[in-house]
Amino acid sequence: MGGFHDISDFLGKRIVILAGGESSEREISFKSAENVQRALRNLGIEAEILDFIGENIKKLSQDPPDLAFIMMHGKPGEDGTVQGFLETLKVPYTGSGVLASAVGMDKYIFKLVCRGLGIRVPEFILIRKNGDIKEALNFATRVGYPVIIKPRSEGSSVGTKICKNPEELEEALRENLEKFGDTLVEKYIKGKEITVGILGTGEKAFALPILELRVKNREFYDFVAKYTKGETEFVIPAEIPEELYKKAQDIALRLHRELDCKGFSRVDFIASDDIYTLEINTIPGMTELSDLPAEARHMGLSYEDVVYFVLKSAYE
Repeated sequence: MGGFHDISDFLGKRIVILAGGESSEREISFKSAENVQRALRNLGIEAEILDFIGENIKKLSQDPPDLAFIMMHGKPGEDGTVQGFLETLKVPYTGSGVLASAVGMDKYIFKLVCRGLGIRVPEFILIRKNGDIKEALNFATRVGYPVIIKPRSEGSSVGTKICKNPEELEEALRENLEKFGDTLVEKYIKGKEITVGILGTGEKAFALPILELRVKNREFYDFVAKYTKGETEFVIPAEIPEELYKKAQDIALRLHRELDCKGFSRVDFIASDDIYTLEINTIPGMTELSDLPAEARHMGLSYEDVVYFVLKSAYE
């Protein structure tokens, strides 16, 4: 699948890689953007990195580029805001559109969509910013501890915590509600953490080999485990039963298509007695430690191949 890349559509165009912004994943976004810029150069395409903040946003409005390569993780780059902004400017952009981005960023809405499609997710409850913490405590008593809490719309496991008793849950939830707003409380499923990358758009999209994430010194695949070298062992292909392996790939591909994701996405799961879907990432990390490039590499696809798939999505 790697090899020849037809770059004729992109030559002579002013391409801007949008990065940074004000999210908690700002620094990770710049790492991804620098890697993408290097890969584009290797393909023979020049692109500048632009921090999507302050005066730079104004400049984009006044002097729109020919194409935007979005490499922003978290809000506002991954939730549909930047996508809508670019559409008003009539600037083609990489990756998923407004709707897929918004649904992917909102863990609560995403879980409701999964339920509607008959896709299994861990039991959950949403506690709103000014909601009743007693509801969360009652939910945890019903499903059993530990439970896991997650901000409704943050990425890279920011604000995600495992709570083993009511005291831990109440303290962590109060902190999250104040810092992030709406927070999900979810039944903790013991199993293997796996992730499935997808490349392409529509019927041409395909699933990559499944990556199993074996965390060494952390409770789960949190921010530190994600971005600290040596903290996580990547096992490709994931060592799970064949029927679960195929099921996870099928679900990831189905979600990519149903949400109308473009270019690339990555779906995270827990493999236990069954496959439990956790979330979809419409702009997966593209650092040297990121999951999707590692999965592609195992399939014989270079980092440049992955970037080319994403680049093409601007015109798909």
